[in-house]
Amino acid sequence: QVKLMESGGGSVQPGGSLTLSCAVTGSSARTACLGWFRQAPGKEREGIAVFDPTGRSSDPITYANIAKGRFTIIRDNDRNTLDLQMNNLKPEDTAMYYCAADLGVGSFCVPVSSLWTEPYWGQGTQVTVSS
Repeated sequence: QVKLMESGGGSVQPGGSLTLSCAVTGSSARTACLGWFRQAPGKEREGIAVFDPTGRSSDPITYANIAKGRFTIIRDNDRNTLDLQMNNLKPEDTAMYYCAADLGVGSFCVPVSSLWTEPYWGQGTQVTVSS
């Protein structure tokens, strides 16, 4: 089992930065695939990035195209958190941001939630980018 709780959302001006944090707890906290996703009103959910703790690949982090160059995720095992650092924010980044975990055995740890087989979701935290 795993529980996820996001924090750090808010309003920011275009070009600004924001860091979201996800507290990850539960018996599967250190073995689950973890990720950040977002969903804007009227749009489908988008994957941002995932962290794979299994060691199956040389780089445990995979970024979706929307994240490359501006977003960074950091897994802190001491704090049991997965942070999302966002820079040079744009109005189109306005969305509800969700932390998620996949406990499915054999699932692909990729930022595509439709491929996850046993997903858990946090409540989400709102990010608004506006002048």
